[in-house]
Amino acid sequence: MMKAQLLEILHRRHACHRFDPSRNISREDLDFILEAGRLSPSSFGLEQWRFVVLTADPDKQALQAACFDQPQVGTASCDVVILAKLADLHPDSPYVQRLLAREYPGEQLAAALANYRAFHATTDVVAWSVTQCHIAAANMMTAAAAIGIDSCAIGGFQADAVSRLLALEPGRYTVALVLALGYCAEPAGEKLRLPLSELVEYR
Repeated sequence: MMKAQLLEILHRRHACHRFDPSRNISREDLDFILEAGRLSPSSFGLEQWRFVVLTADPDKQALQAACFDQPQVGTASCDVVILAKLADLHPDSPYVQRLLAREYPGEQLAAALANYRAFHATTDVVAWSVTQCHIAAANMMTAAAAIGIDSCAIGGFQADAVSRLLALEPGRYTVALVLALGYCAEPAGEKLRLPLSELVEYR
């Protein structure tokens, strides 16, 4: 992909606030978007995310209610609730042992586990896991824009209500983000961003 093409995709991507509920995303396109999330980089290679896809209208309406009634949630073709792993990230969990062994084979594993144990003991694990999920969300939104699908990242939600809706096991996950996907009901407005001169400092 040429640089100009990528910038065009990023210019086209915008936060859609109301989707056309009559237009559905194909399973092939949805799988493409989810694959972009799966292939995202993650700290220690631990893939801190889990994706729960809601397509049924009753589930989307219940999720909308838990997201302060934001209409893009209920009108989306589907909503991807991105869960941040918590319990699985404990240094002694089988999950961490398996994935670190994949990243650090053989004699490297003992040192990697010791390093991760020290990191885990001094880190806000919830905040760290959520930020990793945001990386996956950004890649999914870019992938969606590349194939003409609109999106909106929803950070405003009642976590307890979303957890109840998904029947989440306490302490295993926390809700990181809700990603609404579909086809926008209205054309996008002008993209407004600060210029690089206000954002970048070279030293």
